Amino acid sequence: MKTVPPSFEVLDDLDEKSLAVRIEFCGRICYKSEDKINHESALPFVAKMAEHGHNSVLEMGVVTLEVNCTNNDQVTELFLTQPRYLQINREGTLLLVTGSVRAFRELLMFHPECGIVDAMCSYLNDRHPYFFSTILPKGGFQQDSSISVRKIELEEVDRLPADKLARHRHIAVKFIINRAITHEIVRHRPCSFLQESQRYCRYSDDKFGSEVTFVKPMFFEDGSPEYGIWQKAMEDTEALYLQLLETSTPQAARTVLPNSCKTELIVYANLIEWKHIFKLRTTKAAEPSMREVMIPLHEDFLHRFTKVFA
Repeated sequence: MKTVPPSFEVLDDLDEKSLAVRIEFCGRICYKSEDKINHESALPFVAKMAEHGHNSVLEMGVVTLEVNCTNNDQVTELFLTQPRYLQINREGTLLLVTGSVRAFRELLMFHPECGIVDAMCSYLNDRHPYFFSTILPKGGFQQDSSISVRKIELEEVDRLPADKLARHRHIAVKFIINRAITHEIVRHRPCSFLQESQRYCRYSDDKFGSEVTFVKPMFFEDGSPEYGIWQKAMEDTEALYLQLLETSTPQAARTVLPNSCKTELIVYANLIEWKHIFKLRTTKAAEPSMREVMIPLHEDFLHRFTKVFA
């Protein structure tokens, strides 16, 4: 048995990586297979995710595009598709569009006849064909020369005014928290989530130290009778779990695991949603273990994105 404190890490280093590298890093959290990452592993990994429709993983890569379209009917056509998971700002003939790989894939799958959808996905397919190879339109892309698309680099996104920055800037945070807190965080619908899977992780394996890791509860002082009760319960649970693994699969054995289990959770959202999360999860009414990580994270965001959070 191992105990760790709750913690978080802002994954800003991923913002400098390619979409494929970013998605692979996040996706492997689920299976704790980060040891398989190398300089050639990203493209096969994301291609497999796209082929098998593992859409939650493809939400971990976001791109911002500037679309120039002078035909108002084509712009109206885009909005009539009721694009889910896209953030769109319009100024004259210019559209600022931010969405995940999943969002663009689903637009192409369900609305390939839309000129702006076609133009955006054609642009992305030229640069990232592994995301679209299995869903290409039968007749190919239309290549409408009246619509131009360019990528907005992260440095340019960060220079946007506060209102646009809040909508178009996404940031990922990796939490190490107990299972009870993950259950609360994943209720925030506009976010994307990837979580360490007890269904696939076999904690008897060497890479887990052949033990179960638990998050130390803030409610009990070390050495107190209450802490002793908690510790004994975790030790007993670990023994039962490891015993079940001798004859059962991880998805069966996990049924005895408690809320105190350590869980890695990546949360990916734009700054508007992070503001909403902090509003709910840092108040005195919030769960104390939630406040334990959200209050310092909020302070971190105040320094990183002052014009949005000040």
